[in-house]
Amino acid sequence: MLLTPTRKNMKQQLTPDQSRTLSRCRQMVETAISHLCHWFEIERVWARDLWHLTSHLGRKLLAHTVMVFLNLTHERPPLQFVGLIRD
Repeated sequence: MLLTPTRKNMKQQLTPDQSRTLSRCRQMVETAISHLCHWFEIERVWARDLWHLTSHLGRKLLAHTVMVFLNLTHERPPLQFVGLIRD
């Protein structure tokens, strides 16, 4: 079942606590996707076959995961990549 934020003309499906939790999760997922698009240019992948496509996407997801891990290790917000690596 796909849960979406309720609109004014929709019947309320969730309790307010469930709705807040869903909104937080949705915001985190949308932020991660935005980071993949911005930092890793994931919307442009010029792979010629399935192996290269999965390899390319896997490397980008691994890099994103490592950056989140480094942020958590240094007690920073997990998705704040600016300033993580200093010159």
